[in-house]
Amino acid sequence: MTVVPVTIRRLVPADLPAYKALRDAALSASPESFTSDPAPERPPESYLSRLGLLRPEGGEFTLGAWRLGRLVGAVSCERDARTKVRHIGHIIGMMVRADAQGAGLGRALLEACIAEARAADGVTMLTLTVTAGNAPAVHLYERAGFVRYGRLPRAIRVDGVDHAKDQMVLEL
Repeated sequence: MTVVPVTIRRLVPADLPAYKALRDAALSASPESFTSDPAPERPPESYLSRLGLLRPEGGEFTLGAWRLGRLVGAVSCERDARTKVRHIGHIIGMMVRADAQGAGLGRALLEACIAEARAADGVTMLTLTVTAGNAPAVHLYERAGFVRYGRLPRAIRVDGVDHAKDQMVLEL
């Protein structure tokens, strides 16, 4: 079996069309896993703020996993600019293409995201939400050291069905 190398790096503005395509596909394929809906009318440039280009202190970025020149996974970290809460990074939009799952890409993306957040000035905690019952995702986050601190029942409604979201935290 041939192992195809994967490169994980911060996304740059030129990557936004590939990011938007990956994101829209992930949101369509697994709507119960995400709070957002696909936005085909939204232009790729609308995701520019996720790159953190205006945050020199770090803590706001999007990482992409590339295989054979194709974006196959991504994860973002957002950080509030308000003084009292800027020590907290929020992991959002963790996604790996269905045909690339099971090869450790999610773990590699998450590890890279945690390392990038640790390197940011003043980030001491990461949070995320995950749809309750999404056992593979919960397991991934728990293996990385995240612990559940709460559950929001009926956090999202997809096709008339309510789903709870588990809230998780990792102290850096």
